[in-house]
Amino acid sequence: MSYLLDANVLLRWLETSDPRHTRVKAAIAALENQGHTLHITPQNVIEFWAVASRPTADNGFGWDLPRCDAAVPLLLASFEFLPDTPAIFDEWWRLVKVCGVSGVQVHDTRLVAVIKTHGLDGILTFNTRHFRRFEIGEGIAVIDPATVK
Repeated sequence: MSYLLDANVLLRWLETSDPRHTRVKAAIAALENQGHTLHITPQNVIEFWAVASRPTADNGFGWDLPRCDAAVPLLLASFEFLPDTPAIFDEWWRLVKVCGVSGVQVHDTRLVAVIKTHGLDGILTFNTRHFRRFEIGEGIAVIDPATVK
């Protein structure tokens, strides 16, 4: 199976001081050891950079730009990178209409469009409630790192 890694997972994978770091590392290692393929996409990297570089007072990680810059090649070397394609927009547009998505949820819906367009099975995320609507209707597996054995 193949999974997209949400930015909140990528952040905890690299931030060793985060309380969820150990759980994320174990979940990623377990999935890889089970033969699953783990992916990232431009949106994940952009979201990663936004949160990593945002001040901690604004709910970010407070990384300086050189640290963010060093993290991107590590992400690209560690996980399969899926490019953006025009088909992703078409799938996103279908999903927002069919599923009645509005507001900030349109960004997570775009990740589902990436999953569907590239034929992945699901997403590894701490924000499982953001993706539940797609689990049944669209057949997307939504996995919290804490549940990976």
